[in-house]
Amino acid sequence: MTHENGAWKRGLYRSRRGVILGVCRGVAEYLDFPVFWLRILVVAGVIFTGFFPVVVTYFVAGILMKPEPVIPFESESDREFYESYVSSRGLAIHRLKRTFESLDRRIRRMESIVTSRDFSWDKRLNQ
Repeated sequence: MTHENGAWKRGLYRSRRGVILGVCRGVAEYLDFPVFWLRILVVAGVIFTGFFPVVVTYFVAGILMKPEPVIPFESESDREFYESYVSSRGLAIHRLKRTFESLDRRIRRMESIVTSRDFSWDKRLNQ
């Protein structure tokens, strides 16, 4: 979600509450349009243009659109992680692994300082 004019604007996602893949509801929420009328337009499109073009386009959109996040984003880093996870789970897992390895190195370094023989609590506290 990006912040524009004091309001949070949603991205284009497939809705998790949709009927068939959530494409119509996702597009309707993105465009701030009633989902009922968008579904009527899609059905009318199927009737007037034939089954093939609209249904294929609908399923391609269902495959290409990212699913709606389960919880709203609290920061831009949350959005970046979600986008990286949805587009490439391997990349997101690699990113998490790197973060935890970095934290592990920092904790090991702190442990080695605190548990070293040269470390003297009395010396540090009396200064």
